[in-house]
This record gives sequence, structure tokens and C-alpha cells, in this order.
Amino acid sequence: MKRRDLVPAAACSLLCFMVLCGVAACGRSANSSAANVVASTSSPASPVVQSPSDAAPPADQTGGFDGAAAYDFTAKLVAFGPRPPDSPAIRQTQAYILAELKSFGCPVDVDDFHASTPIGDLAMKNIVVKIPGSERGIILLLTHYDTVRIPGFVGADDAGSSSGLMLEMARVLCSAKERQPNSVWIAFLDGEEAQVVQDGVAQWTDSDSLFGSRELAASMDLSGDLKRIRAVLLADMVGAKGLNIREDPGSTPWLNTLVWKTAARLGYQSVFIPSSNGGVEDDHVPFLRHHVPAADITEFPNYPYWHTTQDTMDKISPRSLAIAGHVFLEAVRELQQGRR
Repeated sequence: MKRRDLVPAAACSLLCFMVLCGVAACGRSANSSAANVVASTSSPASPVVQSPSDAAPPADQTGGFDGAAAYDFTAKLVAFGPRPPDSPAIRQTQAYILAELKSFGCPVDVDDFHASTPIGDLAMKNIVVKIPGSERGIILLLTHYDTVRIPGFVGADDAGSSSGLMLEMARVLCSAKERQPNSVWIAFLDGEEAQVVQDGVAQWTDSDSLFGSRELAASMDLSGDLKRIRAVLLADMVGAKGLNIREDPGSTPWLNTLVWKTAARLGYQSVFIPSSNGGVEDDHVPFLRHHVPAADITEFPNYPYWHTTQDTMDKISPRSLAIAGHVFLEAVRELQQGRR
């Protein structure tokens, strides 16, 4: 993903100077705060000792969402190592996601497509769970599962955590016995990251990014399903210890309000903070461009290990995943009741 420039150019220079360890509006080198790798990238899913404060609460306290299970899914995804599009590791990842979804009894569609990128034609795959509803509406949940092409980058938070969260969402929602008014689609997207990396920095452009979400939005437009979408909720980087999620001002205002009010009602005001860090270019953008309500739920740019080889499992918290998952689950329930 990329930070949108929402401040004047003169202020941007000052902000870039002041923010030494984060991602300022001008951007930063992915290696600027990198140190030695904390967790081995050859065995990135090695057991990580969690402090009691990072333990997930019981699932019956988080609406049925199991943060420990989401953490385990994340660890298994990270164990495949770097997962850029059209690589052996991402094909293993795809097979794993499909096997898990099948074990949950989820109805799944697979869209194999080819993307023209600056480094050549790449085979990509969107995996979409489609849980039917009793009416025509669709609530669309999104995550991406590819990683940026930085050597040794295993992407525990970006995008292991969001994909682990969505696997647990699929387990919970596919096992529900009562049919809801709106269908719920959960899309595991390929090719979110820019494919060109120079000096450790992904060279994000409109044509070299968001391949999976652009493909999904276009295919839903062609099928007529785009008009059925009631809301899009995107998860991206939602599992870090000390989770700190702020509103994306580029997202649909009423949907931001619904999510943050839901988080407050659940007692998570210290995690879902009602203030903004600036706009984000992410997988919700192709849907916003089609005038579909969409919100990006992400810790970016507050995660100091973004696009560094330090983005490893020791940075991930089952408790954070439980909180984020609980909010997603309850937000879906709010949307099912027609609330805005």
C-alpha cells in the first residue's frame, strides 16, 4: 500500500524530517529503519513466546472470533516465506488457503488471471468465498496475501495478519447456521504490492499495484455484482502488538463511523482511535472509484517494520488479531441489520 499525499508540498518536507521511524507523507526508504532480522526468515513460523498481555481472550468474549486461531493461520502463511506473485511460495500459499476454506465448508470461486506488470506477465489468483444471503445485497471483505519483492521479506503483518484474520472470519461465517439477509464475500487478493522494487523501496504506481482488487472490481462490474455491494471492508496490517488503527479519510465516511462506533461499543477505543493519519492507497481504492462504499482498516503507516525484513511473527499478537476480528465480525452484523 501507499500513503496518499494529503498535505501541501512545503509541509511535506517538514513532516518527512520530523518522522524518523514511521512513514511520512513523502514516503521513506524501506531500509531506513531496518536492523538485523529479529526472527529467522528460514523458519518464520518458529514458536514465539507471547506475554500474557498479548494472549487472545476466549472466543466467547469476542463474538466467536478466535484470535489464537487467527494467529495460527498467520504463522502458517508466514512459514511459506516471501510470497510475491507467480512464485512457488505463493502457489503453496494459495493451496493452503483453498484447503482451509474447503475444510470450513465455504463455497469458493477462484479467478485465475494474468497481470501485465513492469517485470512481465504474471499469473495471479483471487480466491473468493461466497456465503449466500436471503436477499441480493453483498458485504465484501478483502485482504491481500502476496508480499512485496524485498529479499527476505516474509510479511507477518503485511499481509499475513489480515489473511489469517480473514481465514478465521471465513471459519466463523461459513459455519453459521442461520442465513443472513446479505451475502458475505471474502476475497483473498493477489498482487496488491508494486512489483518493481529499487533500493529496497517498492515503486508504487497506479499501473503497478492493486492487481487483484482491480481485477475483482472489474469482473464484478461486468457481472453486475458491483451494484449489489452494500459495503467493502478491507483488512491490511491488523495484527501487530500494541495495535493502533486510525481512520483513513479517503474511505467512505459513514462506513468509517460505523466501524469506529462498533469498536467503541466493544470497548476498543484505545485500539481504534478516532483520528486520521492521512489517506492510504490500498485495495479498497478500485471500489471507491466505482462509487462503492469502502473502508480500509489498517495500522499503516504506524507500523515501524513496514516493508522491512523485521516484519516477522514476533511482532504479531493474538490479542490484536482477536480485537480486530471482533470488530470486523460485529461490523458485518451491524451491516446485516441495515445500519449505517
